[in-house]
Amino acid sequence: MALTPVWLALRQIEWPDFTECHAVNPGRFTLCNIRSGHLRLDFPRVAPLINLALELSGLGLRIFTNKAPRIRAGSTDTWAAFQSRLRRYAAATRDGRWDVALRALGCREAFNAWVGFTTGGPLQSGHSGKLAPMPHRDPLFTQSGVDKLHALLNQFVAVRAHSMALAAPLSAEDQCVQSMPDASPTKWHLAHTTWFFETLVLQSLVAGYQPFDSDYAYLFNSYYEALGPRHPRPQRGLLTRPALADIHAYRDHVDAAIGALARMEVAQNAVKLEAILSLLELGLHHEQQHQELLLTDVLHLFSCNPLLPAYRRSRLLTADLHPKQDVQWLRHPGGVVSIGHEGTGFAFDNETPRHQHLLTPFEIASQPVSCGDFLAFIEDGGYSDPQWWLSEGWAHVQTHSWHAPAYWRAPNDPRHPHETWQVFGLEGVQPLCFNAPVAHISFFEAAAYAAWAGARLPTEHEWEAAFGMPGLSGMQGNVWQWTRSSYEPYPGFRPRAGATREYNGKFMVGQQVLRGSSHATPVGHARASYRNFFPPAARWQFAGMRLARDIA
Repeated sequence: MALTPVWLALRQIEWPDFTECHAVNPGRFTLCNIRSGHLRLDFPRVAPLINLALELSGLGLRIFTNKAPRIRAGSTDTWAAFQSRLRRYAAATRDGRWDVALRALGCREAFNAWVGFTTGGPLQSGHSGKLAPMPHRDPLFTQSGVDKLHALLNQFVAVRAHSMALAAPLSAEDQCVQSMPDASPTKWHLAHTTWFFETLVLQSLVAGYQPFDSDYAYLFNSYYEALGPRHPRPQRGLLTRPALADIHAYRDHVDAAIGALARMEVAQNAVKLEAILSLLELGLHHEQQHQELLLTDVLHLFSCNPLLPAYRRSRLLTADLHPKQDVQWLRHPGGVVSIGHEGTGFAFDNETPRHQHLLTPFEIASQPVSCGDFLAFIEDGGYSDPQWWLSEGWAHVQTHSWHAPAYWRAPNDPRHPHETWQVFGLEGVQPLCFNAPVAHISFFEAAAYAAWAGARLPTEHEWEAAFGMPGLSGMQGNVWQWTRSSYEPYPGFRPRAGATREYNGKFMVGQQVLRGSSHATPVGHARASYRNFFPPAARWQFAGMRLARDIA
């Protein structure tokens, strides 16, 4: 399992795309990326995670924050060959083929370049330069338990590093502001995900653990009634204290404590080890959810700024990124289908139990509705014609003056005048790409468009049954897709035990299910059975739609 955490941590910040890297000063460094430009990272915040990764690797190396880090390609490799090594290593580690993975690295030069930092000295004394998997350190561990614990700790390093990388382009001021009650400041996201690990893993399962700050339980609890009172959600933007530096210190403290679990006596207790594994895995997926929320909340925040600032470097949404494709209608025969998580790998409790569901034959569109398709609805007066709208949706159109998807800018919009339609996104204001999937629409807008188009939204059961059909595209990685299904428990649903029973079940009313994933969803987080959910009027998520229709 050697080196996996370092690779995962660097992979989250697009390490294979770095063309050059250099130190700016002993406390900070700049990573130069061919796609996103200069990204400034706070090295003292990254170093503890990399140190933890190196400790898990069993190589005994550390990075010292009093030295300016230096990143370079391997001296014995061309850049293309170096990238190829990394990709082979990543593929092998994902498959658990450690012998193949280590051969892909193979030599001292590749290791030094891949880690990406000079440590101020050579490899461990006596080290041959050939890397071997870390031996299990404690025979009291079960084989399956120790493997899963180390795998989760590897993932922990990567997920936590990714959160910090997402926050890196933001100023301290950016990270404190709350733009609406449904959104949360970046600083709060960073703290809340840390509170989750501290409260549900460390405080509940590690004897003698002392919280970093006892006041944080009130500030950063989200909605867990069983875990005590909490600060009101609409007032999270008023938390100018604790400062951002304090939140970073909080994360460092909890990261170190989680990283030490493998060496603790608690991990030798089979019952407690199973509880740790379950809650640690849930915490990782919980943080990944907040990583996407961090981006959607920042986008809404920046949309409220008259300057319409970009979160990251401008990237045109050209036809090359979204080539035009003709929509096809794909037939599904219906019948009794199995719905829900199959039982291998992680799933949230709302994806269970797997059960049978009867479908009538239907057709589903081969791709999501595009911006160009939705623009035709707008130009046909769709937002001014109540015949297409559900009653509550029409009330929102009138009350909130909806006339286009959120973040669209009409021609000659006074805030950013231009002769054609534009859209505001994480890259700032861009020309509207007609072939890109439409995003930032509510369920009401999706249902109205479907009625106007002479079709309907698929149910979540139809969407899942169709997943993997030949000819379907854009099911994941572009936009979440509204379904016609309300968010309800599956037959036989049972929530998780303990405080985490509040994670999903208590929200199963007044919400609509979305399926798929978006371009902001972390890699590896999506699956066919995933059930996202939001109120039907929500527009600030990367949510779009796909059409379905009945077969006469």
